[in-house]
Amino acid sequence: MSNMLIQLDRVLRLRMQQGDAEASYVASLHHKGLNKILEKVGEEATELVIAAKDAEGKGKGSAEHKALIGETADLWFHSLVMLAHLGSDSREVLDELGRRFGLSGLEEKAARQQD
Repeated sequence: MSNMLIQLDRVLRLRMQQGDAEASYVASLHHKGLNKILEKVGEEATELVIAAKDAEGKGKGSAEHKALIGETADLWFHSLVMLAHLGSDSREVLDELGRRFGLSGLEEKAARQQD
């Protein structure tokens, strides 16, 4: 699964560095700057919240569940665009999740608040 993220990171980096803003959605977002990228992240997060509410109690094969998965993919994608714009990538997020794995959520949150 992380192979897909590695491939996506690579494509996002290339589009950011070499992409034509007229021909590439990712290049156009980078060209418009961080504020536009963050606007898209916020928009996708809101759409995901609505999709999650709509999907509650619906089965995996339902249109609402499919919308939930689609909106989650949109949020992840735009989050990766944001990370690329800021010089980061999915590997750092996966590393952080790995660091947290095995900690209770309460322990991990308490550790972050002490930093």
